[in-house]
Amino acid sequence: MNITFTDKAMEKIQLKLSDSKGKQLKLKYDTEGCGCVVSGVSALWIVSEREEDDINISTNFQPLLMEKTKQVFFDEEMTIDFVKSANSFMLKSPNQILNPRMSLVDKS
Repeated sequence: MNITFTDKAMEKIQLKLSDSKGKQLKLKYDTEGCGCVVSGVSALWIVSEREEDDINISTNFQPLLMEKTKQVFFDEEMTIDFVKSANSFMLKSPNQILNPRMSLVDKS
């Protein structure tokens, strides 16, 4: 899996992480309140520790945590961008937009 962050996304994330020493970034497939596992939504989380099922994904920015069992819901090539007009992140691949308004949530 290859994930690329745009310069705009890296700037916004770095602002949030600057106050979070020892925190990690996680690409989460969140199913809470969705009713079904296949109805989840992707989100960026700032976490203080990794969970048992988490793996490291290399990026052009910093390592990103992801649940190994949730990889099936993501594409092999993805880009995380920041959209200023929506004030949110966008997760996209060459084939589709996976989440046009992805949030960055501090869960630490």
